[in-house]
Amino acid sequence: MIAEGHITGPAWRKSSYSGGGGGSGHDDCVEVAPNNPLVVLIRDSKRPGGPTLSPPRPAWAAFIAELKQTSA
Repeated sequence: MIAEGHITGPAWRKSSYSGGGGGSGHDDCVEVAPNNPLVVLIRDSKRPGGPTLSPPRPAWAAFIAELKQTSA
């Protein structure tokens, strides 16, 4: 059994490229919570209580690697 003090929720984080409004063009962002050992949680930053995506960690890693290659 796990002690209640050891249970943590998702540690959501947002890209440093996301802005705080003001017409920056970076207002539509996603947040990720990579602290789950099996999946990465993804949600819309404008709807934190809305639905989440939960791709397996290897699929998320492949997606990020592809983004890095195409933006280089």
